[in-house]
Amino acid sequence: MRIARFAGPRMVTGFTLLELMITVAIIGILAAIAIPMYGDYVTRSKIIGATSRLGDIRTQMEKYFMDNRTYLNGAVCGAQPSINAYNADPSADFQVSCPAATATTYTLQADGMPARGMTGFTLTVDEANLKTSTGPGGKYTNGGCWAVRKDGSC
Repeated sequence: MRIARFAGPRMVTGFTLLELMITVAIIGILAAIAIPMYGDYVTRSKIIGATSRLGDIRTQMEKYFMDNRTYLNGAVCGAQPSINAYNADPSADFQVSCPAATATTYTLQADGMPARGMTGFTLTVDEANLKTSTGPGGKYTNGGCWAVRKDGSC
């Protein structure tokens, strides 16, 4: 008489379909939370990069004014070489300009580049250090500072 070695219930290894579906659901929930938050983080970092650049150019404008007693270098801003260098950077997320500068006033403006995902963003600063920001759909908008959050806070 021969006795079978594995007479008891068979051992099953692996995952059941239910376990797999629960895992997929958990990953989906985490991704639904994490992906939009990551997008907001990237947008904020691009805005902070632009505000840093505007601050640098503003400092150069003030230095130019102290040396020359005017904000103009001919018909353009005193810091136009820096503006041109920044705009020539292919990784720049904003296009910086100096519209309507005069001998005693200027406004630096950074407009978001659509190709870099920054459509509708505009940041400005003037000779009195008054800062404004506008964003798409009213988000990132503040008339008194550069907003770095969706709710318009600075």
